[in-house]
Amino acid sequence: MSLPPEKASELKQLIQQQLSKMDVHGRIREILAETIREELAPDQQHLSAEDLIKALRRRGIIDDVMKELNFVTDSVEQELSASPKQPVGFDKQSTLKKTNIDPTRRYLYLQVLGGKAFLEHLQEPEPLPGQVCSTFTLCLHYRNQRFRSKPVPCACEPDFHDGFLLEVHRENLGDGTRMADSTTMLSISDPIHMVLIKTDIFGETTLVASYFLEWRSVLGSENGVTSLTVELMGVGTESKVSVGILNIKFEMYPPLSQTLSQEVVNTQLALERQKTAEKERLFLVYAKQWWREYLQIRPSHNSRLVKIFAQDENGINRPVCSYVKPLRAGRLLDTPRQAARFVNVLGYERAPVIGGGGKQEQWCTLLAFLCRNKGDCEDHANLLCSLLLGYGLEAFVCVGTKAKGVPHAWVMTCGTDGTITFWESLTGHRYIHKPTNPDEPPLAEQPKPLHPYRTIGCVFNHQMFLGNCQPSDAVETCVFDLNDESKWKPMSEEAIKSVCAPGATTSLPPFPPLCASTVDASVTSNEIEMQLRLLVSEHRKDLGLTTVWEDQLSYLLSPALASYEFERTTSISAGNEEFQDAIRRAVPDGHTFKGFPIHFVYRNARRAFATCLRSPFCEEIICCRGDQVRLAVRVRVFTYPESACAVWIMFACKYRSVL
Repeated sequence: MSLPPEKASELKQLIQQQLSKMDVHGRIREILAETIREELAPDQQHLSAEDLIKALRRRGIIDDVMKELNFVTDSVEQELSASPKQPVGFDKQSTLKKTNIDPTRRYLYLQVLGGKAFLEHLQEPEPLPGQVCSTFTLCLHYRNQRFRSKPVPCACEPDFHDGFLLEVHRENLGDGTRMADSTTMLSISDPIHMVLIKTDIFGETTLVASYFLEWRSVLGSENGVTSLTVELMGVGTESKVSVGILNIKFEMYPPLSQTLSQEVVNTQLALERQKTAEKERLFLVYAKQWWREYLQIRPSHNSRLVKIFAQDENGINRPVCSYVKPLRAGRLLDTPRQAARFVNVLGYERAPVIGGGGKQEQWCTLLAFLCRNKGDCEDHANLLCSLLLGYGLEAFVCVGTKAKGVPHAWVMTCGTDGTITFWESLTGHRYIHKPTNPDEPPLAEQPKPLHPYRTIGCVFNHQMFLGNCQPSDAVETCVFDLNDESKWKPMSEEAIKSVCAPGATTSLPPFPPLCASTVDASVTSNEIEMQLRLLVSEHRKDLGLTTVWEDQLSYLLSPALASYEFERTTSISAGNEEFQDAIRRAVPDGHTFKGFPIHFVYRNARRAFATCLRSPFCEEIICCRGDQVRLAVRVRVFTYPESACAVWIMFACKYRSVL
């Protein structure tokens, strides 16, 4: 490939600059002198050029030069690099020069340079090439930017080598023509939230650690570069136990023209901590006073589920109102009901507890919940309430009990016409609340509650907290006139705002934005379907049965699966008439058709197949015997933000009826 003369001269100039920067000429002179001294015998008069090249190659000079120049990689990476507004992740070969960044913005380049002392994995053998093994993934959130590291095998010293370019100068902090200086950045108190996730060989995720990283020490370091070690602590009951150490390096870009003294930085951080501690202390004093007043209304209030504080994954008590905030999903979700469906397909898992003793309480921060892709009922309710608030609805999280007195959390919306709607965040179901009147005569007809909720102790959102002070806390008799202080005792909105409003305290975890799905629905549907076909064929072979698949029948099942998901999202049933007509045409006279749809929120085909076999209806189809038996299976994966998936599977068979 020939270059134009001006490009060739530019290329020569670049090479010359790089060689000068590396002081290659000086190093070559030293090696030549050394080689002449060591290798030139008295009877020899000269060294050949080949001998000198060998000497340079032996000492690694040529390799160093080629590695530094690396023009081909540079040009390709520059073409593929993200736009200036997009956060960019780096691999360990990357440098800031390779990224198309906005020179008028201030960036923080965070590098994770390996981990150590992950003692739980001390005995784990080195994975063989191509072997599936458990992995660690590091997820970061900073000022509306989210990043995810490459998965690395779990080990005592995990090989993290990732870089993340964080834009500091964001959200109208200063105008676009003025670069944020050290003093401006010192006032940006947002921490970098780091979440470490472990994924096992079956794809199950576990929350390992959640850490808030203070980055502003870099403002007081020389050249705007600093390194530090971060000790990660466990979560829940293990929040006081170290799980491992990460080596972190910070670098400001462009480099700071003027750095602050470390004393100034430390003083600012100390003042912020002091201010936060004072606000939290005052709120605690107020909450105690409010609780005393609430108990004086009726002594039985002591047994109601009125939850003012909840522990997060790090074991820190925070006001429940801080777990909720209006959250806009951008273009990822279109309607409140679609948002409810998205929250429903995130996995449900109670907080793990070691030994017996009942439920371990753990309300997760939103980033930890989203990265793990599963959580408890409180996590689901907090996220759904935040999304409904984002859609402009008056939404609250309700804390109470279900049947058998099991503590539970769900969401409630109040319509402008007074309609009260309950949203079950674990199933996506909605219920209109019609209270019964306990003063009505015994024979008077009362509305029968369709919802599963028994009692309610309190409701809250990001601005309000109200304790139920009606004579009975039964949901069926409860009146949700939240403005009536004889029925609902409110907390001061000013007190809540002092600790829960955005930016009120530095200890408040910022809310991350939702991320689009990275799952290809068509590819994933095909993969699961092929795996299920194989599993069915093997299962029937073990029973001594042959398997004949009918592709056309499998295809005809697609509209039914789409209809089921549409109904889950909108509560409207549509398209069944066409599906039934197509099946009638596909099944000849004298033949019988059987179909079995089932829904999952995970993508493990073997696990899904084992669950299906536990249903007698499904087993009857899979193990069908008869004349001219034809089998069909169709899989349809519906993707949602955060790579959450609704997986619909339908098994079907048709066979000639023999009496």
